[in-house]
Amino acid sequence: MIEIRKVTTKKQQKEFLQFPLKLYKDNPYFVPPLYGDEKQIFSENYMYYDQAEAVYFNAYKDGVMVGRISGILQKAANAKWGQSRARFTRFDAIDNQEVAAALFRAVEDWAQSKNADEIVGPLGFSDLEREGLLIEGFDQLATFEEQYNYDYYQRLIENCGYVKDVDWLERKVRIPRGGVDERIERISREMMDKYNLRFVQSKSTGDFLKKYVDQIFHIWDETYDKIYGTVPFTDKVKRAMLNNFKLVIDLRFIAAIVDENDRIVAFGVVFPSMAKAVQKSGGRLTPACLTRLLADIKKPSIVDMALIGVLDEYKNKGIATALVSEFSNRMTKYGIDYAETNLMLEHNSPIQNLWKHFDTTQHKRRRCFIKKIR
Repeated sequence: MIEIRKVTTKKQQKEFLQFPLKLYKDNPYFVPPLYGDEKQIFSENYMYYDQAEAVYFNAYKDGVMVGRISGILQKAANAKWGQSRARFTRFDAIDNQEVAAALFRAVEDWAQSKNADEIVGPLGFSDLEREGLLIEGFDQLATFEEQYNYDYYQRLIENCGYVKDVDWLERKVRIPRGGVDERIERISREMMDKYNLRFVQSKSTGDFLKKYVDQIFHIWDETYDKIYGTVPFTDKVKRAMLNNFKLVIDLRFIAAIVDENDRIVAFGVVFPSMAKAVQKSGGRLTPACLTRLLADIKKPSIVDMALIGVLDEYKNKGIATALVSEFSNRMTKYGIDYAETNLMLEHNSPIQNLWKHFDTTQHKRRRCFIKKIR
């Protein structure tokens, strides 16, 4: 018999957080989130609880935990998109349809009690969280920013009545040892000259952030405003992001383009991969994990391409190509083997077309599912 319990006690919270660590123990592709960050979802002051509410469920079979799921009512997203949706996230389970059905039934009942008419997921509180179910690329190391899952998850979810809503693609970008193609370099230079643009030069990461961080958040909001599932940044989220990424933000891997008035018109950020550093510690920032992490930051062999933002007035002018070209040259300089993109919507033609100029392989696909519940 399957028993579903709403997470209310400290013990149940701990079980919720630790279940995927046990389910994926010794899996070479699974990368856990930072345990301390993930633990914040059970804090009443969590950065998203001023715009959303959530519920958490554990599943037990014969007294042993066999699955978990969370439901989210993202009020800011519903207001922005004119929807009445709930989201499911943090679904993990053994390969058992009865377990999956009980978990989804619990989150669907909760969503109906909140007057939602459909459920989508996996989606977190915002697109800054892990999202999408891996449906291709099970033999690839996950990035730190995205979740790995077993291949049977798709079957479990679809058997509960969920169908495709959108897909995201991910790419592996190989770094040319001889540098970027001269034609791309020339086109990028000509574009920069035509619009009187230049790359920012800063003395330090702190100096860069102090001067430009507000502009970056503005461009970020503008660039991703119409992207699936996004919500506006709150001041609390901005502060939390800066605190969380202080350790891994490196001026070598931040590129920003400004106009003649020193106004940022485009930026890009890549992070040294944290995946292997946190695997061995189960996501805990132990002294050994910090040592590995600092070594990877100092001399990374893999980087994660976190995001690219471009002001609307400069879109379709080749600026994104100039940013990727700049990053490619820097990665060549620092001896990086390859870069991993994160999620890109399959129907986002501008970003998908960008990669035809570079040596890339589409190696992962993720899916967001939807189900009507009214």
